This record gives sequence, C-alpha cells and structure tokens, in this order.
Amino acid sequence: MKLGIRLLFVFFVLNGLAVFFLLRVFTTEIRPSVRDVMEDMLVDTANILAELASDDLANGRLQSGRFAEHVRNYGQRPVDAGIWGLSKQSLDYRIYVTDEKGVVLFDSVRQAEGQDYSRWRDVALTLRGEYGARATREVQTDDRTSVMYVAAPVLHQGHIIGVLTVAKPISTVQRFIDRAERKVLTGGAWLLLLSAAVGVLVTVWVVWNIRRLRTYARSVQAGSTEVLPRVPGELGELAQAMQTMRERLDGREYIENYVRALTHELKSPVAAMRASGELLQESLPDAQRREFAGHVVAQSERLQRLVDRLLELSKLEHLASSGQGLHVSDEVSLLDCARSAVAAVAARFAARQITLHVEQGDAEAGATVRGDAQAIALATSNLLENALDFAPAGSRVTVSVLPHHIVVQDQGSGVPDYALPRLGERFFTTARPSGERSGSGLGLAIVRQIMALHRGRLLLANANGFRAEMEFPPA
Repeated sequence: MKLGIRLLFVFFVLNGLAVFFLLRVFTTEIRPSVRDVMEDMLVDTANILAELASDDLANGRLQSGRFAEHVRNYGQRPVDAGIWGLSKQSLDYRIYVTDEKGVVLFDSVRQAEGQDYSRWRDVALTLRGEYGARATREVQTDDRTSVMYVAAPVLHQGHIIGVLTVAKPISTVQRFIDRAERKVLTGGAWLLLLSAAVGVLVTVWVVWNIRRLRTYARSVQAGSTEVLPRVPGELGELAQAMQTMRERLDGREYIENYVRALTHELKSPVAAMRASGELLQESLPDAQRREFAGHVVAQSERLQRLVDRLLELSKLEHLASSGQGLHVSDEVSLLDCARSAVAAVAARFAARQITLHVEQGDAEAGATVRGDAQAIALATSNLLENALDFAPAGSRVTVSVLPHHIVVQDQGSGVPDYALPRLGERFFTTARPSGERSGSGLGLAIVRQIMALHRGRLLLANANGFRAEMEFPPA
C-alpha cells in the first residue's frame, strides 16, 4: 500500500471516529438537556401558581375562586408566537390541584377532578415534603408521547394543605429537539467533508513533496546534477540533510577516485625514473648514460604534463562547482583560437612527421562565439595532442573551423566502440597504436569541462580515423 493511501486511510478513520463520537455526544445530550431546561421552568411555574392558589384552597373556594377563573381563561387565550423560526399556536400547560389527601380538587382540562392521585409520584413525594416530579407516557412504546409533571406544595401558615402540579407534553418541544439534531447532523456532515478535503490536500502536499525528494534521490543515484527541490518545513530540513550528505559523499568519492587514478598514473613514470636513476649510479658507457638520462627527462616531462593538466582540470571543475563560470561575455574568433592552438603544438607534429592543416569554412557566418579565448585554445590544443598520440607517422591531421564548430580529424585507427562513451573521464585512456598507454586521460576531460562551461558539446566519433568536434552555442 502506497504512503498516500495509508495517510488518507488513517486520516479518514481518525476523522470519522472523531466526528462520530462528537455527533453521538451532541445528539444524545440534546434531548436530555431540553428536558432538563423544561423541568427547571416547570419548577418555577409550579411554585408561583402554588402561591397564587393557596388562599382559595385554604378558604375552600378553589373551584369558584379567582385562581380557577384565571387558569381557565389562560387555556382559552389565543396565541401565535414565532420562536426562532418555529410557530407556537397553542398553550400547553395542564394544571391540577389536590388536597392534603391527594384527591384532585381542580383540573384545568376537567379530566381528573375527584380522582385520587395520592399514589402518583408528583403528589405523593410533595405531600411528604420532598420534590415531586414524574414523566408518564400516554403510549408506552413511544417516548415522544411523554408528559412531564412537576409539583409544588400549596402552603398555608407553614403547613402543606395541597399539591399543585404543572404538566407539559414533551411533544410540544420535540420540534425544537428535532431542529437542533438536524443542525448538529448537518454541521457534522459539513465538518466531515471539510476535514476530509483538508486531509486530502495535506496528504497530496506531503506525498508530492516526498515524491520530489524521491526523484531527487534517484537522480543523485543516477549521477545527475539535478537541483535540490525547495520543500518547506521538516521536509525541507530533510532535503537539506540529503543535499549535505550528497555533497559529502560526492566529495569523498571524488577524492577517492582522484587519489586512486593519480596513484596509478604516477606509478609508471616514477618507477621508470627510479630504474633509470639506479642504472645511472653505475658505471655505464656514455651512450647508455645519455639514453637513461633521456628516459629520466622524458618521464619528468610526462609528470610535469600530468601535474599541469591536473591543475587546469581542478581549476575548471572549481569554476563549474562554484557557479562562477568562465568569462564568456567577449566575442572571440574560433579561427584565431585554432591558429593559436596549432602554433603551440606545431613543433611536436613536425617531429613526428605529421602534417597539420587548418581549414577555414564560412568565416562570416558563426566563426565568432562568446567565450574565453584562452580556454577554447586550450581545448583545441588538447584535441590536437590527442590526435598526435593516435595519428600514424606521415599522416595528416585537419583542423576545420566551421560556423560555431571546431573539428579535429586524424587518419588514425580510431578507438574501440566500447570506449567511446567513456572518453573524457578522468584518467581513462586507450592503447596507442604502439600498444602503450602513455596518456593521462585528462586531455579530453579538460575539453569536456571547457565545453560544459561554454554551454556547448563535445562530439566524439570514429569516422575515417577519429573525429572530435566542439560545438558552441550561437553568439
């Protein structure tokens, strides 16, 4: 199961349980709360009416007294009240009064007069000086038909001479209960939907950012240089930690590879110089002494070239990693850069009896690019030195200057197809026509780095020999 589905599932379960219990509490508390409020009001009403009925009950004029007249007039009053959107068009109090024995003397609806109510809780408890109240269902199986009865003692000179009970059907307030429950349920449904939408958005946001980090991690694993995504909060801190870890691992791997390859490259010339030096310590004919001394000089020159190229490559890689880049705002002539590179290596080509020829294409259309002239000349000279190592004696190397391109073509045997993708890696070399691996593998690495800084490309291919092409963006 994917992370997003798990998060949504957990969120919906927790949210659903929270809303369920919340609605459960509200719906189960609404009805009792309304009844509690209703009973509280009935208590006040019963005590007020008991005070009003005390004189008539004490004088034996309850049926014909002012109290009974007012209560009957109350039952006949017209009423049309709008209570928070609900209409009330009837008066629902039922009032009855008993004597000290529990016999009903007065009933506002004239149903129970003369009946013995002494066993009903409201009357019995009140006559004993306790709080008397009851709720009776007119239909035993239907709680909506309940009627609440609240009694108060009728006092005369400190003695209980009767009980006054006020009754009110629960059904008269059921509309308010139903409306409250509907509002709670509707609000709960909207709360559930809103929280679900928030949960979906939060989950999508979290999963999206995590997938961005996963894509970045995979790109790092694949060796890509993708920019670290901007992620807020704790995920952003995780992204920064990943970036720091990547930089440290890259630096460690870079140093390890560098040291391993450099050690391998230094081993051969150092061993050759040591062997020649040991032989020079012995008595040798002049011819052999000059030969071994020449070996020492040649290997020292090889070491010098290796050090120079390492320094140059390190400088270029630092420019690339720091974001400074080369000074590419100036317009430079590719033809001038090619001629400068040819002049730098012409003597070595002549010593190998290899013809070096410069061909100029359409100089007016794209022979000028924005770049660093010294860097472009250095890249061209490295391509020429690479061609010098592979071109057979007596052959020809051509430097073609085309619109936005410099092409170096030799007439050698080329390189194996399997090696083409790795050309340009530090210290990766292929066997020369003589079978030796005298190169350091840094020349093409420098060229690739220079082209990357110029936002150009280095194209290498076997084509009637070996063809190296530098492609620059338009000026």
